Amino acid sequence: MNHAQLRAFHLVAREGSFTRAARAAGLSQPNLSGQVKALEAAYGIRLFERRGRFVQMTEIGRQLYAVTDRLFALEGDAEALLAGSKELTIGQLRISADNAVHAMPIMAELKHRHAGLALSLAIGNSDAVLRQLGDYQADVGVTAREPPAPRFHSIPYRRDRLIVFVPRGHALAGRRTLAVSELEGLDMVLREPGSVTRAVFEQAMAKAHVRIGAIMDIDGREAVREAVASGLGVGVAFAREFVPDERFAVLEVPDAAFDVGEYVVCLAERLRLTAVRAFMRIAQEMADPAGTAPIPRH
Repeated sequence: MNHAQLRAFHLVAREGSFTRAARAAGLSQPNLSGQVKALEAAYGIRLFERRGRFVQMTEIGRQLYAVTDRLFALEGDAEALLAGSKELTIGQLRISADNAVHAMPIMAELKHRHAGLALSLAIGNSDAVLRQLGDYQADVGVTAREPPAPRFHSIPYRRDRLIVFVPRGHALAGRRTLAVSELEGLDMVLREPGSVTRAVFEQAMAKAHVRIGAIMDIDGREAVREAVASGLGVGVAFAREFVPDERFAVLEVPDAAFDVGEYVVCLAERLRLTAVRAFMRIAQEMADPAGTAPIPRH
């Protein structure tokens, strides 16, 4: 099997186009295209459907990409161990987080201590964070879902708590607190299934035996905010993540089971990597797992 052809395929699959892949790799586009065509010809398969300037992977292409992603992640691990990154003067660390608010302080301190280390950050819900770690698409993660041991290593990092927010013109806008029973029958705007925000809220409602009204599913925090601002329902968010906005009034629900922990995690096998250990060490230094989340007020 030709390593250069696999690398060419992987770059195109990752970038979504031959042009971007060639630019990222510092290669000519004909060279890259030729490598992919040779791989397809060698096995009598089609890895991409060409759609103008962009490409879309076929089913066999998607399956191969899942393999090459692990392959080149492990190759990067080997390079990190052997190529002088012990002092973190070179190298890259891929971070996946359920919110930038929790990850950024660790990233800033890591960059302060090791300026030569390149960092990247991907944002998704907690399920996506753990999936990316497990698929070797990320090196470390920050998530509100504690992963199972022994495959994952985790550090309790911070506490957070859900708050309720409504438009300024809402009947509840003049309040600062709300009993959980007062959520009975209210229409809600909630994050997509798979998010910890959604899971914690629904578990708290079940525990309190509260039946809310209609639920509008929204994918993403900003879309939730805009839906609430438009009067489509009452929103919930974690206090540390919520950005104060004059359009909204924030309410605490003291008697609801709205608390959750935030964790910094990695695959246990990746603790051997210097950059991963450095990130986890800083997270441990900055951890405040018993602290309370500040309530955002405009």
